[in-house]
Amino acid sequence: MADGQMTNTDLDALMLDMGRRARAATTLLAEATGEQRSAALSAMADALTAAGVDILAANARDVERARANGLGEALIDRLALSPARVQAMAAAVAEVAAFPDPLGVETERWTRPNGLDIARVRTPLGVLAIIYESRPNVTADAAALCLRSGNVAILRCGSDCLESSRAIHAAMASGLEAAGLPADAVQLVPTRDRAAVGLLLGGLEGAVDLVVPRGGKSLVARVQAEARVPTLSHLEGLNHTYLHAAADPVMAKEIVVNAKLRRVSVCGATETLLVDAAAAGTLLPAVAEALIAGGCELRGDERARSLVPTMLAATEEDWSTEYLAPVLSVRIVDGMEAAVAHIRRYGSGHTEAIVSEDAKAAARFLNAVDSAIVVWNASTQFADGGEFGFGGEIGISTGRLHARGPVGAEQLTSYKYVVRGAGQTRP
Repeated sequence: MADGQMTNTDLDALMLDMGRRARAATTLLAEATGEQRSAALSAMADALTAAGVDILAANARDVERARANGLGEALIDRLALSPARVQAMAAAVAEVAAFPDPLGVETERWTRPNGLDIARVRTPLGVLAIIYESRPNVTADAAALCLRSGNVAILRCGSDCLESSRAIHAAMASGLEAAGLPADAVQLVPTRDRAAVGLLLGGLEGAVDLVVPRGGKSLVARVQAEARVPTLSHLEGLNHTYLHAAADPVMAKEIVVNAKLRRVSVCGATETLLVDAAAAGTLLPAVAEALIAGGCELRGDERARSLVPTMLAATEEDWSTEYLAPVLSVRIVDGMEAAVAHIRRYGSGHTEAIVSEDAKAAARFLNAVDSAIVVWNASTQFADGGEFGFGGEIGISTGRLHARGPVGAEQLTSYKYVVRGAGQTRP
């Protein structure tokens, strides 16, 4: 299929056909057992491994094109695959295959005085339109998690990773068919035309039940502004690590370096370091030295720069910037209240961490900070569905309705009530 600009008529026809086929696939998928979906997921994982050479070749073309178009190195890191990353992608799908099936699970059951037996049972959401940027592994993660939860997926990847995503999708579709499930259960929008996103946000004449954006602020803002169907938003990761006055210096250094530099391009990376003034003289110089040695540029407020003179001056914009690069803003704060106030003002509701040996202080922080993920004495880079034991994720939901935090298979289900009677009628 063409991956360039299409006429409006051709694009409309293409997308509406995808929607119709997706809706039809929900009926077929509803008849599949959990064992069949597990078998399909295992076949998908095997197909990804078998297609490794083709996936890497396609990814090399994407990377070459992205560099020619001037894409920054932090985004290239998100885009680029390696044999190890392809194998990790296949392993994540295999892990999802081994998960307990979330569908049909009774989350609660009770009997009314009139004898009615009522159960709340997990069900699929339906057709999910998942819109993401230049992260080809999302193609596999999203397909696997949707299938595990009995949902049909329409995937729209970023234009930079279309070749990679096509190769991954082809492997996933072959796994579906090998297990006797409809290939239409996972579809990939085959064009770079941005108008396709608008059509998905319109719902494809009722075919789409939920839109899940996974990307930067501009993508999420567009989805929230234009969507005519419900959305599950994944906002930017403007994450903070707070070094409390009772932080262990060695632990503080190790956690901050990992939280910032393990992978700077992931949404779980720490972007702002807050240091308690009561211990800044002890904590900050050693942490800053380790970060600078790791190639990180530091931008601090006046008090931070007085302790680390090589630090650049932070601007107001730095406190609200998701760098996705080896850059970290640093602020000295007068106690926990000031740290929490900073997070409330500038944070995106994604992930915040405290490093402290004081359990009561940590409990106060975990309770006061209302982000999707709050962490005590660990790196913010654990903000990941795989690390939570979900086998992958659609994204990190920063909203407060339906699902919050890493969105795995269980979080992609709704529920219905099953009522069993013995002839009761209502008076």
